[in-house]
Amino acid sequence: MNVTAVVKDSGETPVFYEKDEHAHAEGGSTALGFWIYLMSDCLIFAVLFATFGVLGANYAAGPGPRDLFDLKDVAIETTFLLLSSITCGFAMLAAAEGKIRVTQAWLVVTALFGVGFLTYELSEFAHLIHEGATPQRSAFLSSFFTLVGTHGLHVTFGLIWMVTLMVQVGLRGLIPANQRRLMCFSMFWHFLDVIWIGVFTFVYLMGVLR
Repeated sequence: MNVTAVVKDSGETPVFYEKDEHAHAEGGSTALGFWIYLMSDCLIFAVLFATFGVLGANYAAGPGPRDLFDLKDVAIETTFLLLSSITCGFAMLAAAEGKIRVTQAWLVVTALFGVGFLTYELSEFAHLIHEGATPQRSAFLSSFFTLVGTHGLHVTFGLIWMVTLMVQVGLRGLIPANQRRLMCFSMFWHFLDVIWIGVFTFVYLMGVLR
């Protein structure tokens, strides 16, 4: 739609402006907003990784990574999250083909892997606290609980988001709005997978090998 406006300058000469209404793709603002959110999350985790890098060797005469971490359990956690990323990809492929039940089935499997990951993580936290390795014990433990706990909170929110999506897809099907929501969720879940690989390598593996 074209709108013409007339404005007069100091010499009383009319100046004409033509305004065009540009078409915007549906959901474009959603994608942009979500990418901005992911970038802000990257900054948050970058700060947490940097903090752990500075404080991670300050044990205050307390236990260190070799005394506390069980790499076998951490490897199981990592496997759960990696498998959940694969099943999330299968859910997106099924959604692209319009298969509602298959999409929801893969989301359920993804959620189960996510719950398994959180179960192991909470078990690890409970064991550390039982052993007296609380966040107040040393700068190393404070930065460890903050970094790993923040990631765990993201996984928790991701599971809540996943359940919400399953309900929405069940009620309204794979409409374009739900397709966009699934795509945003998929990016978020894969992002958490990448962050965890950094946590596994930088916090657990390098900590034990120091």
